[in-house]
Amino acid sequence: MPSSQESANWFEYSVRVQPQHTDYAAIVWHGTYINWMEAARIEALRQVGVDFTDLVQLGCDLPVIELSLRYHQSLKMGDIAVVKSCLSQIKGVRLYWQQHIYSAQQLKPSVTAQVTLVPINRKEGRILRKVPPQMQQALKALQTPQTETSTG
Repeated sequence: MPSSQESANWFEYSVRVQPQHTDYAAIVWHGTYINWMEAARIEALRQVGVDFTDLVQLGCDLPVIELSLRYHQSLKMGDIAVVKSCLSQIKGVRLYWQQHIYSAQQLKPSVTAQVTLVPINRKEGRILRKVPPQMQQALKALQTPQTETSTG
């Protein structure tokens, strides 16, 4: 899977660490990072014209079929977390994402992850043979190097 940050189109999604994101020690609970990564992927798709609710109405879903996380350092309550997401490769119908989560004040990542999604037919629960046409152009736009976009 390609990992070149220089040639990739990285999308940024920011969130402030709230009390509900943390454990009893005010450190981000490990599962919260997964929620943030999903929110960032959904927002990245929305930015290129694919609204997730439209996919659902078409009978398509994009479940995670593989997830690999590496925790490097903790984020704490009050920090600003920046989730950087990149659709690094499309192989058949598999969508390979790289995602890194940083504190806005740090240069080193707190979490790095590789996430693989596939489109499925919601009704039948089966993997689609082709990416839905409504997504094809948007996915190309996510792979084309562009200026990063920030949201929050």
